[in-house]
Amino acid sequence: MSLSLKRVWLVACCLLAASAWAESSTGGLPAYGVVEDATERVMAVVQEADAYADEDPERYYGEIQEILDPVIDFRGFARSVMGPYASSERYRSLDEEGRAKLRDQLDRFSEVMRIGLVRTYGKGLLAFGGSRIEVVKPESDDVEQPRVSVRQLIYNDEPEPYVLLYQMGRDKAGEWKLRNVIIESVNLGEIYRNQFQDSARKYEGDIDSVIDNWSTVEVEA
Repeated sequence: MSLSLKRVWLVACCLLAASAWAESSTGGLPAYGVVEDATERVMAVVQEADAYADEDPERYYGEIQEILDPVIDFRGFARSVMGPYASSERYRSLDEEGRAKLRDQLDRFSEVMRIGLVRTYGKGLLAFGGSRIEVVKPESDDVEQPRVSVRQLIYNDEPEPYVLLYQMGRDKAGEWKLRNVIIESVNLGEIYRNQFQDSARKYEGDIDSVIDNWSTVEVEA
């Protein structure tokens, strides 16, 4: 396939960003409905930004950030990426000073990932071409479900579409939050988790150094 996984992930960021925007104006749609309603909205945002992003990139990143924040559980995602270094078991094993340090590390890493994802993939949104996108309607609704996967098909020049799965979960308020994205069987959460583990070994368990030197992975086909 000619469309790289990185580019598909850009589409994923794009549409999930829009789902945050749509959620505030669609009155509690199910996860499927939010993503479906979002598609046209986000492409309009990207099209508008094309006129000013070069001259005012901070405005563009700020708008992307504002859209992503309500729908992505950055802290939960960061905790998952940190794996055993931010586990409940490790937290309970620490004294009060160690727990405070771990909370600070999780806060810092959440922000590092938040900024890194927006900066890395926000650039690519402007170059997105316009493939046909279809959100697959689920066989049953998600009213009572705490977690769902929203399946999306992206058609390009190939006979078979790319398949994306948005793994969504409800927060304590019952709102849908992005937990993970799987692109053509590539689990992005696992990719970042492996990167964190590799970095932790490189810096001999110094998590502060891992966070200070973190660079968001760009996934290529």
